Amino acid sequence: MKKCIPFVFILFIVTIGYSQILKKEIPDKLVVLTFDDAPASQYSVVAPLLKDFGFGATFFVCEFPPNHKDSTLYMNWRQIKALDKMGFEVANHTHTHANVSKLTQSQFNAELEYIENKCDSLGIQKPQNFAYPGYGLNANALEYLQKKEYAFARAGGNRAYDPLTDHPFLIPSWATNADNKNEIISAMEEAKNGKIVVITLHGVPDVEHPWVNTPPKLFREYLQYLSDQNFKVVSLRDLQAYIDVDIAKGSIVPDLDSPLKN
Repeated sequence: MKKCIPFVFILFIVTIGYSQILKKEIPDKLVVLTFDDAPASQYSVVAPLLKDFGFGATFFVCEFPPNHKDSTLYMNWRQIKALDKMGFEVANHTHTHANVSKLTQSQFNAELEYIENKCDSLGIQKPQNFAYPGYGLNANALEYLQKKEYAFARAGGNRAYDPLTDHPFLIPSWATNADNKNEIISAMEEAKNGKIVVITLHGVPDVEHPWVNTPPKLFREYLQYLSDQNFKVVSLRDLQAYIDVDIAKGSIVPDLDSPLKN
């Protein structure tokens, strides 16, 4: 009988830790929409449609080289500020869409601080969440994000986010393109039993990067499906209503061997 005590004690501690990670129960059909790279269509097409459906979203912005100043291809900062005014989350995707796995801490900080300073100068809320450009990451990047006190960081991996086992700096997601509608619809159905589905989108359409293009007609179909099926669609920052990120970061060991790229 005594041999069972350590196991029961460990189980008790793990259960307590899990219960503390969650501020409240994760509802079924909770979906996070995220948009990368700041293509112009996110302002002209995406934002108006999201407003029509009453959905939240996170826009991970950067100045994508070399054509970020071309307003036919990318949003300008006036438009990014407008997204913030509309109530959407503006978050950090580095200054130059940098592969953070190859950066020193000072280089990493400079990349993030450029976006932070731009937001500050325009009265945009300070970014508190991050997405890895090209899904490039390593253990150092997680350490750098912690030192800068970010809350969440989104990666890839084509799987649902489990707040009890996935570290907040390693949030998995699915990425859309013009040809994977069935995969994305199936992915949305995984938002249940405490798991959250995070979707990565780029341009709607994406002129410069056609391999991640989502046609506007298909995007509207996704929004209509989410609405018809009564999904709750939120930004990444909204997850803090459900998840205590400090406790999660302190109790979940980062698993860099799990799928983290799309």
